[in-house]
Amino acid sequence: MASLARFAWLSVAAALATMVLKGIAAWVTGSVGLLSDALESFVNLGAALLTLWMLRLALVSPDAKHPFGYSKAEYFSAVLEGALILVAALAIIASAVPRLFEPRPIEAVGVGLLLSLGATAINLGVALVLLRASKQHHSIALEADAQHLLTDVWASCGIVAGVGTIALTGWLILDPLIAIAVAFYIVWTGVGVIRRSVWGLLDRSLPESELEHIRAILEPYRSKGMDYHALRTRRAGRRRLVELHLLVPGQMSVREGHAVADEIEDQIRAAQPGTAVLTHLEPIEDAASYRDEDLFR
Repeated sequence: MASLARFAWLSVAAALATMVLKGIAAWVTGSVGLLSDALESFVNLGAALLTLWMLRLALVSPDAKHPFGYSKAEYFSAVLEGALILVAALAIIASAVPRLFEPRPIEAVGVGLLLSLGATAINLGVALVLLRASKQHHSIALEADAQHLLTDVWASCGIVAGVGTIALTGWLILDPLIAIAVAFYIVWTGVGVIRRSVWGLLDRSLPESELEHIRAILEPYRSKGMDYHALRTRRAGRRRLVELHLLVPGQMSVREGHAVADEIEDQIRAAQPGTAVLTHLEPIEDAASYRDEDLFR
């Protein structure tokens, strides 16, 4: 987890650089569309700082009050980032609406577009780095930051194209309209980030593809006279948690049953690194073993 901090610092540096470039572009052109793009960079900076903070918090060791650790701190980062995205969208709309009634000419288009494209290139490069790191380290905080930056990239491309169109056609009304359209797109992205993070806080099950891997590991044991039920999974930040009840023949010794459980746990951890596995042994012939088959009892 400590190595992930450097990616968060990279995001902070990118946010500062793009904030300056886009701010200058908005100032020299007078475009509210480019201004909306610059305001989004402030959100990028706040999001990057939040990501850094939560990644550090997730490193804190388990204690008496938090025996499972602080790994879910990453979800708070993503939720707060989504909220910041929504705030930025409202700020963009507030800046754009007055221009609908009082359109203003755009100046120094070439310089402004060049600066904006430079900032967009920085965001794209950093977003791709963060996205790769998020997949490698299974970090939802880095993934949320990467998706946010990619959203900013697409929004910037749309604004640059719009400003270029305005320069060619002279349709000044396009400037605030494009800014408002970008704001709604940002709202959609922010809601998606929040929704995904909330699912994580609510201990949603692992994706079906990962569940299939776990079932594939368990299935061969049925041919050996064993079975399982009460399979439960969830994710806590970078960590996966898997629980199951392993049904073994009653005549099997505790030592033998424990060895089988260890074998299954090792296979699951090998297939999905970063997974904490907890198994509970029960005799397969005993009717009492099936009282807890229903997860909600």
